[in-house]
Amino acid sequence: MLVSRVTCSSTSTIWAATTLGRWPVRPGMLDDEKLDVYRCAIEHLAFVFRSIPAIPRGDAALVDQWRRAALSVPLNIAEAVGKTSEADRHNRYAFARGEAMECGAIIDVIRLLDAISDPDLAEAKCCWCASSAC
Repeated sequence: MLVSRVTCSSTSTIWAATTLGRWPVRPGMLDDEKLDVYRCAIEHLAFVFRSIPAIPRGDAALVDQWRRAALSVPLNIAEAVGKTSEADRHNRYAFARGEAMECGAIIDVIRLLDAISDPDLAEAKCCWCASSAC
């Protein structure tokens, strides 16, 4: 299986579909759990859950949109892996990519609120980059 590598964590660990990394491949793991992009999506979702309390109370709609977009990414990836049709897989991956781009735009909006530090937001956004050169 060819898996692209992406930098996902603050320690610049590069996950691969091997036994290396913070989340090693173990027997019994579902196929989607072995993908770098799935792992990055889960890490980003954890960041969202940790960051939500820092967002001002008057921005509930933004918080809700961020939570829903971040949650959709790993769910669409998992659904894509389970599809038997290549067209269906591509469709679900496209949904996941769109939601990831939405998360990136939401991070830009949150940066304007000055509620979360720039380094933390940059790291969260870098998770979606296709290379470690963020």
